[in-house]
Amino acid sequence: MNRALQILIGLSGLLFLVMGLRWAVDPSGAAEGLGMPLMTGLAQSSQVGDVGGLFLSLGLMILFALVSGRAIWFQAAALLLLNIAIFRLLAWSLHGAALAAQMIGVEIVIALLLTGGARRLSEDA
Repeated sequence: MNRALQILIGLSGLLFLVMGLRWAVDPSGAAEGLGMPLMTGLAQSSQVGDVGGLFLSLGLMILFALVSGRAIWFQAAALLLLNIAIFRLLAWSLHGAALAAQMIGVEIVIALLLTGGARRLSEDA
């Protein structure tokens, strides 16, 4: 895998890792950064646990792939990102949510980078 692709993918992995950790130490700020209020009670537990765990896991999967050279970690992270984008589109088209076009675009671009990275790792093996 070429150096530029490694750097782009590594930066996205670090970004997701930091976003996940932020949910652990500053959930109110993390929620605000995503355009949502911090819930209360059981909903807050679900919000912090689900969203924080998702971002942390995405970051770890991406970094595991870079360190281990195993493409499956990139593929797993790409699958999660594509499913997030699909569910954002479903929320917009079926349930009246605002269209999060910028977020969807970022998710698709990073998923494509990860897919390209997985392909390069497989070719290099």
